[in-house]
Amino acid sequence: MKTLRLDGASLTVEDLDRAAHGNWHLDLAPEGLARMSRTHALVARAIAEKIPVYGVTTGLGARATEALDAEALADFSLQTLRGRAHAIGPLAAPEVVRAGLIVRLNTMLGGYSAARPEVARHIASCLNTGLAPVTGSVGSIGAADLVLNAAIGLALIGEGEMYASDGSIGPSAELMQAHGIAPLKLAPRDGLALANHSCATAARAALTVSKAATAFEAVQTSAAMSMEGFRANTGPLDEAILSIKPHPGHLKAAAGLRNRLAGSALFEPGQARRLQDPLSFRNIVQIHGTAKTALDRAMDCVQLEISSASDNPVALAASGKMVSCGAYFTSEITSAAETLSRSFVPLAMAQLARAAKLLNPGFSGLPSFLAMPDSASNGFAPVMKVAESLVAEIAHAAQSVPVWPSVNANGVEDCLTGSPAAVSALDRIADNVFHLTSIEFLIACQAIEIRNVTGSSSSGFLTGTKEQVRRISPPLRDDRPLAKEIEHLSAALKQKRIAVFRS
Repeated sequence: MKTLRLDGASLTVEDLDRAAHGNWHLDLAPEGLARMSRTHALVARAIAEKIPVYGVTTGLGARATEALDAEALADFSLQTLRGRAHAIGPLAAPEVVRAGLIVRLNTMLGGYSAARPEVARHIASCLNTGLAPVTGSVGSIGAADLVLNAAIGLALIGEGEMYASDGSIGPSAELMQAHGIAPLKLAPRDGLALANHSCATAARAALTVSKAATAFEAVQTSAAMSMEGFRANTGPLDEAILSIKPHPGHLKAAAGLRNRLAGSALFEPGQARRLQDPLSFRNIVQIHGTAKTALDRAMDCVQLEISSASDNPVALAASGKMVSCGAYFTSEITSAAETLSRSFVPLAMAQLARAAKLLNPGFSGLPSFLAMPDSASNGFAPVMKVAESLVAEIAHAAQSVPVWPSVNANGVEDCLTGSPAAVSALDRIADNVFHLTSIEFLIACQAIEIRNVTGSSSSGFLTGTKEQVRRISPPLRDDRPLAKEIEHLSAALKQKRIAVFRS
């Protein structure tokens, strides 16, 4: 079992993705637990001195101006969870819940939540035994994930349900007891620290951006494969040409394409069939480069989010204060996710256009629809309906999330970000891109084979990739259903089992 040390500052998107999907042991840095102890002492001070602190000595939301008496304080953490655990809809996947709690552990160890170290230790104990709380996936508007997190918090105190390590669901108290874990007992501030933060959205955004990055790299490979099959002009990939307008994303995309095509005869003079290719080939660098820029920005955003405090209030050990703030508001995630989603639309359109050009003998110089010679097959013509359907789904999902004045808390909470909806849309887009990329691979491989591009005239990396594709889907010689092959190829791309370029 691999170990992930959480210290409040150094969690990466890659490690989060691996730990959420794998059987990793979580280790809590002692210095992070010490920071939690120091700031939790501020809670006791606020209560003793009757200092107004949101959600500690006052009510929540519209009742933030109401001071809590001693009797209410004793029960407030529990009521905070019970009164807000309203998440509905499809259950969040165990790996998504696990990711959210890993992020919450990491941000707690920064010391800003003022929760007790016992809370962090309890969460880690549950996750390390394969347990994960059950929650619906609908309920957050991107201004803290209060409703989702409260359901998770109830499970941690033994009043909800949990996933077991085998994926089954049972009462959380019974599952924790079976692993020798006592339900968490709440102290002042603990309930709000479990509920009032944006770690669920930040974690899902990180997992989704990571998936989108994998999809982008797969498209880079399928585009290079299409260039090989089309015998495209590589002039637009030239570093000297790109230096006249050196957008960083363009330069990175071009380098990735050149690396994938290394060794191909396409770089030799006279190998390109046309002086100027259709734009879906000629402008791959610009189209992919824009997506790469958006992807880098999104990755930077989620990287910051998973190691930053999203609490309200925030506890500051240096000044001894607990201050109300807006750190839970996930507007940056919405902006980054929507920009990345939009960038995938022209990328998908170009994939569709390249596939169409390879199937058109007037552009490719190959048999119509890439049907094998002397075959009665209609080739890949019917598959283009699937491809166009995928592009329509991608374009539809890329529409902006509408943001309106919120009606929450009698008008006190009058803004929202819609981040969960934006992240969900990006997740659907990434899944559809994997399917669309699978279709581009099947068509490009067929074009390469019909054109008989082999041996020293082809890129070594692409030759190996084509062999990987063919283990899943053999050449199309006679008509057959391709649905399962497209699905299996898409799964292989998502799992990084094929088409991965490693520099």
